[in-house]
Amino acid sequence: MSVHITGWYVIYTRPRHEKKVALQLSDSNIAYVLPTTRILRIWKDRKKYVDAPLFPSYVFVYLEDLETYYRILTLEGVLYYVRAGKDVAKVNENVIHNICLITREVSDTDIEISDDYFLPGKQVMINDGVLCGLTGEIVEVRGEQKMLVRMSMLQKNILVTIPCQYLAGIST
Repeated sequence: MSVHITGWYVIYTRPRHEKKVALQLSDSNIAYVLPTTRILRIWKDRKKYVDAPLFPSYVFVYLEDLETYYRILTLEGVLYYVRAGKDVAKVNENVIHNICLITREVSDTDIEISDDYFLPGKQVMINDGVLCGLTGEIVEVRGEQKMLVRMSMLQKNILVTIPCQYLAGIST
């Protein structure tokens, strides 16, 4: 670990342990982000809407010091920190801001996670309305214009269908 540890990082959890890890982080007073989306689960006898993680097995954590780094590794269900080469990968504050903004303000039907490759689109930032501050790229997907937020370290992309009223507030 480097001397400048303060910032956002990603931990990889055991499958389907994201919420348990989030609860332990909350009990330990460690800041975290677990983006979820509401999906319809269908069983043989019933249907139910459940909150599922947007990125299965990943939780974003804010580290303040080296002690917090090691304390998180001892939590039940945590496997390791996501790395870029030999170093633990640090997440940009803007990416965390975009994820929080999208999951809080955008309807679950308008959010899509993709691991496809997208050509670079026009860089934009919404500067009006409830999505004010959201930065990303405008790309065309299946004939529709969508905002793309890249999560390169997870090799995932968030695609958001932007309502027309927000397109007027876009600056380049």
